[in-house]
Amino acid sequence: MLNEISITHILFVSTALFFIGVYGLLTRRNLITILMSVELMLNSVNINFVAFNKYLFPEKMDGIFFSIFIIAIAAAEAAVAIAIIINLYRSHQSIDVEDASEMKY
Repeated sequence: MLNEISITHILFVSTALFFIGVYGLLTRRNLITILMSVELMLNSVNINFVAFNKYLFPEKMDGIFFSIFIIAIAAAEAAVAIAIIINLYRSHQSIDVEDASEMKY
């Protein structure tokens, strides 16, 4: 069944996911939704790695290893970001981006 799906369809889905993530990153003010948008962008990159690995080098597993590495980095990034968001909420009672500007100094 997977052989019936062409690479253009997979790349279209990946591109759509990436631009939905970019849209969410640029238009949202809530830090949780911004974090979800970044994760959506990282997952679209993972789809690209696996798709190119399958269609260009099916005997190698480089794309899958890169995807696993990105998933591990994204999990660590999400844990740190959620800890920062919790601290921001405890100090300001809000998770809006504009309230985070006080954390710069």
